[in-house]
Formats: sequence, C-alpha cells, structure tokens
Amino acid sequence: MIPTTRAQEALLRTDLPFPLFRRGKVRDVYDLGESFLFVATDRISAFDVVLSPGIPDKGKILTQLSNFWFDRFSADVPHHILERNVDRFPPELVPYRELLAGRSVLVRKTEPIPVECVARGYIIGTGWKDYQKSGRVCGIPLPAGLRLAEKLPEPIFTPATKNDSGHDENISFDQMCSVLPSDLASRLRDLTISLYERAAAYARERGIIIADTKFEFGLDPKTKELIWIDEVLTPDSSRFWPASSYEPGMSPPSYDKQFVRDWLETTTWDKTPPAPELPPDVVLKTREKYIEAFRVVTGRDPELG
Repeated sequence: MIPTTRAQEALLRTDLPFPLFRRGKVRDVYDLGESFLFVATDRISAFDVVLSPGIPDKGKILTQLSNFWFDRFSADVPHHILERNVDRFPPELVPYRELLAGRSVLVRKTEPIPVECVARGYIIGTGWKDYQKSGRVCGIPLPAGLRLAEKLPEPIFTPATKNDSGHDENISFDQMCSVLPSDLASRLRDLTISLYERAAAYARERGIIIADTKFEFGLDPKTKELIWIDEVLTPDSSRFWPASSYEPGMSPPSYDKQFVRDWLETTTWDKTPPAPELPPDVVLKTREKYIEAFRVVTGRDPELG
C-alpha cells in the first residue's frame, strides 16, 4: 500500500529533536554523540536537484538493500553500521520508532575520505561523454569503437571529487594521489574494483547488470582503519540494468532513477531549480522499479510495514 500524501510528506524532511549534522539530498544525519543516526527519506534527486513529490518507501528500500550488501561483504571490509534494529536503538529514539523503522541505522563516526570511489564495467553516462571526446575515461585509454553501454574489457576505477552541491568532478588516479597518500589511493582502487566485480557477478546470476557504482569510505579517527560508509550498491548509487533487455548501442532500460531522469529530459526544464513536479505515473513506476530491484537482488520483499 502506498502511503497517503500527508504521510509521505512527513518522510520527505525529518525534524527530530537532536543536533542535525547534515541534510543531504536524500538523507538526514543526526549527531547522537558517540554515533550518527542516518535517516533515509523518500526524497529523490536528479541533476543535483531535489524533486517533488518523493517516491513512497524509497528510503526503506534503499536502506535495507544497503544493509544486505554490507552484510554480504563484511568479511572484506568493515562497515559503519552499529545497529539497524530500531527496537535496539537508544531510549531517546523510542518515541520516533514508527518514523525510523526500516529506514534508519546507527553508524560509527569516521573521517570521510574526500573522494568517491567509482567502478565502471560498462561505458555509459559521463564516462561515455568523456570517451566520445578523448577515447579515455578519467585518463584511462579505452579501445576504439566502443558502443554506448558496451561492456568494457575489464572494470575501470574512475574516482571523483565529492561536492555537497553541484556536480561531482571526475579525476584521474594520479589526481587522486595528490589528494590522498598513494598507498591509500591504491588500496581504495583495488578494493573498489574487487567489491564491484563480486557484486556484479552476484547480480548477473540473478538477471541484473550493475553497469557502474560508487562507494564511499572513511577512516576510524583513532585506529585509522578503513571503513565502508554511506549507502552501497543501490539503484541510487549504481546503474542497474535488466540483463534480459540489455543490448549494446542503446541506453538500456533501468531499475534506477534513470527512469526519472529520462522523463525530465522530455520536458523543457533547463536543469535549474525548481524542477517540474513528477506526475503520479512516474512516481508509481519509479517505486515499482526500486521494489523490483530489491526483490531480484535479495530474493525477498522489502519490509515496508
């Protein structure tokens, strides 16, 4: 059952009585002292603009999908999640149980690494635009004659600077090494490719192509241990394509918010706020795509309650 408009509006912006550390495009982060409370709202953004209305249950679906992947690869790299069961949250959060259930996690505080770690297995998006201009992506030369959405000979690591507002900027690995120690940059590159390859192989067996994805990492302030943070391998942080309809040379249909971007491209919107309001059929179809991606990847339904 899709929430009513009033209930949905309550999940677009949370106003809990705790210090607000950051309000991102889709997530509200509260400082609880020893930990952060991450609350995934139902906001959706495209072209760096938060759209209206939100997508009902989106925050729950993406939180639970991230949790699935964090669990699957917990032996490879520690993640930031301390608690995801709302019944075990601190007592001060009990009054907000209904709001938080399924869409929130308590996480460790880390020193975020100021570079997004992007793995690309297919040529699409900004990578395709760079390739058309130069035959390279983030300084990496690629074979001539690649078609749109074609699988690359092997996955490539294409880091990007993180910006709180505006577009992230693709950089080369050498540029990354000017921001971070080279040994840390190398470790992040190798870990990103390894995680992507294993996740992509798992998803491919279930009929989903993960064309690319972005990861974020942080360091434990005391031990400097590398920690996997943020959200991972969701339709918001990755391109998910149904393998059954994939064909190189064309932009594949998608499980992710590309569906929303494609609709926006049919309008006269110039990519500056405010964006046009999403019509009900686009909202409903986008929600269905998020749920379908969750089901295919995990083999179960999300807990939407």
